[in-house]
Amino acid sequence: MDSYDENLSPNRGLTVSILGCGNLGTAILSGIVAALIATDEVHSENLPPILPDSLMAAVNRPESVQRLTEMFGSLGRLVEIVQKQNLLATSAADVVILGCKPYMVREILTADEMIDTLSGKLLISICAGVSVEDIEEIMYGSGSPAADTPAANRCRVVRAMPNMAAQVRQSMTIISSPNPLPADDHALVTWIFERIGRVIHLPSSVMDASTALCGSGPAFCALILEAMADGAVAMGLPRADAQRMAAQTMKGTAELALAGEHPAVLKDKVCSPGGCTIGGLLVLEEGAVRGTVSRAVREAADVASLLGKGVKGVNGTRAGRN
Repeated sequence: MDSYDENLSPNRGLTVSILGCGNLGTAILSGIVAALIATDEVHSENLPPILPDSLMAAVNRPESVQRLTEMFGSLGRLVEIVQKQNLLATSAADVVILGCKPYMVREILTADEMIDTLSGKLLISICAGVSVEDIEEIMYGSGSPAADTPAANRCRVVRAMPNMAAQVRQSMTIISSPNPLPADDHALVTWIFERIGRVIHLPSSVMDASTALCGSGPAFCALILEAMADGAVAMGLPRADAQRMAAQTMKGTAELALAGEHPAVLKDKVCSPGGCTIGGLLVLEEGAVRGTVSRAVREAADVASLLGKGVKGVNGTRAGRN
């Protein structure tokens, strides 16, 4: 990774700590680092009032320390990596990104002194299936020693849901908070997640649908991509070429849609009267592909909702559902 000049910009001063640095946490860390190194991004007009100038990654396993050191060790003071020191990383931070496994959230947040240490800070959770309300209940619910903490002394909790494309900085990240964020927090959270792709702010009520569309969506797209490549292989194309061609075709189509083209208009532009494309599309329609894909998104949203309520074995009980 390129070298880092801490004097590039005067509007720095925040410390961001990531508790749990798996694939998503590492992607976020890498995106922030790349932005701070790139002088054109540092001097962009669309910046929050204060940017990070110090990053910490807190992990449990020595293998994770080694992996992150190999990636970021050359950056000196910009990135510090610690092992089994969540409280230290939280204490040093202005912004904490909770990137652990969902089952570890309660253990981390209820550790000795953690709630007090988070007081007044911005806590961003990227833990799948864990809502802002879940986190606030763990920290400040009726059974918590901190239940009487005044609102002004509590941490500000935000939920962010990136997807696996964060690894190539093409994530679609959904950001949600029950209460409107202060302008500076809004700008900072948006800036952080724009380092790994695109960002949209939505209410908590649509997070299950967002999970289905953007969290599960890459798997749905991958299945369709693979099916397209399979068809081409059946007609004589080599597998590697077919997969690359299908992926680029899907990417190009997505770019056109992002540029403002409606999918129906895109479809019609490709369909010549009596041509091969309309013939293929009719096969897809006969196979109910449109309705099946839409139903898959709806089903994933329903399952996400049930999982969020703690229901176990959801998919195993839904095979006969209409």
